[in-house]
Amino acid sequence: MAVADVVKLIQENDVKFVDLRFTDTRGKEQHVTIPAHVLLEDAEAWFENGHAFDGSSIAGWKGIQASDMLLMADASTAKIDPFYDEPTVFMSCDVIDPADGKGYDRCPRSVAKRAEAYLKASGVGDTAYFGPEPEFFIFDSITWGTDMSGCFVKIKAEEAAWASAEEFEGGNTGHRPGVKGGYFPVPPVDSSQDIRSAMVLLLEELGVPVEVHHHEVATAGQNEIGTRFSTLTQRADWTQILKYVVQNVAHSYGKTATFMPKPIVGDNGSGMHVHQSIWKDGKNLFAGDGYAGLSDTALYYIGGIIKHAKALNAITNPGTNSYKRLVPHYEAPVKLAYSAKNRSASIRIPHVASPKGRRIEARFPDPLANPYLCFSALLMAGLDGIQNKIHPGDAADKNLYDLPPEEDKLIPTVCASLDEALAALDADREFLTRGGVFSNEWIDAYIELKMQEVNLTRMTTHPVEFAMYYSL
Repeated sequence: MAVADVVKLIQENDVKFVDLRFTDTRGKEQHVTIPAHVLLEDAEAWFENGHAFDGSSIAGWKGIQASDMLLMADASTAKIDPFYDEPTVFMSCDVIDPADGKGYDRCPRSVAKRAEAYLKASGVGDTAYFGPEPEFFIFDSITWGTDMSGCFVKIKAEEAAWASAEEFEGGNTGHRPGVKGGYFPVPPVDSSQDIRSAMVLLLEELGVPVEVHHHEVATAGQNEIGTRFSTLTQRADWTQILKYVVQNVAHSYGKTATFMPKPIVGDNGSGMHVHQSIWKDGKNLFAGDGYAGLSDTALYYIGGIIKHAKALNAITNPGTNSYKRLVPHYEAPVKLAYSAKNRSASIRIPHVASPKGRRIEARFPDPLANPYLCFSALLMAGLDGIQNKIHPGDAADKNLYDLPPEEDKLIPTVCASLDEALAALDADREFLTRGGVFSNEWIDAYIELKMQEVNLTRMTTHPVEFAMYYSL
């Protein structure tokens, strides 16, 4: 879609507003809205000059002494918003630093574009394809509180296994998935079918192709909508659209959706498995005649991810809550190994009929991750593996949760906490900075931002501590 197409879209649909969206460091979309006539007065000039805003108010970005930034709308992303009352076109934006006219160092979408440019400049390949699988929960309501008097969280979900004794208006039907029982009985046990279908229809209306939707393993409304792979930046754009649609459709049904990795104690958390492959001149470089149909290039890519996994965790698993998910026996891939069939391994090679579909699947990321940063960091780690021929060793085809102790200690694991991951990122960062994709300044600012979250949880008394220590 070119500038003229955006103008046509606005005029033919009597659009009143244009919503400019960008993503902050934590991965949350932000927006500012202008009347459509501001763009229409001189569309070419508007797209060229951008829209000024205050970057100092975005967490982890510029200080107030250097706050002026520009939003440069990407005309190819223009869509009509399905939720606003007034006809509104929204577009994804790059954040530009007016000081040099380049993508702002800390703008996630600009990072993604630099990663794609680095891939081409490296000569390894010309296109990186990504296919994330973000899981999410739909609850009836959620309440929490944290103050000096104490803290609590309460999830209300009629579908939850713990709701069998509760009284509901209209009665308790008794049909619900048990703990780890959500994959995937038909309704009425699966109570989210119609909500997911509504989400799918809107996603496809917004240009995000959907391949499947279903209930996931956990009780209380864990779901997944599988969408098609695409190039790195576009696939990150689509992931942000998916999150927006999921949360707003749930809201319209009077429910609440979350991509928090581990909202429920004692059941599966939500992951975001990320499928990846690199192509060059229309050829899939991951297809070969090695293990599970992989090429040496694919194995080296895996080697790079495993080598840098602990540093990657700071970006792919960016919350303190992420590490409540990364524990054994909840289908969470804590072991840094690869396998064609073994879902306890952190890297899986999906079975596909055609070599064109050959890819690897990183299973440790979660949907709290900023997709632009997550995909870019995984690509940079994989490219380091290819460039330095880092072989991952033999595949692991055993259940990695039940190995004998002598074997278990030989297999490395992902980080156990966010502060461990941030320390790993601080120590292992050079692979990210190649080609100026990530800067040392960005990494320093990111660690500082995320340590605020670590320190907040570190200083907050947890209810379970009363169970462990109150009577001692």
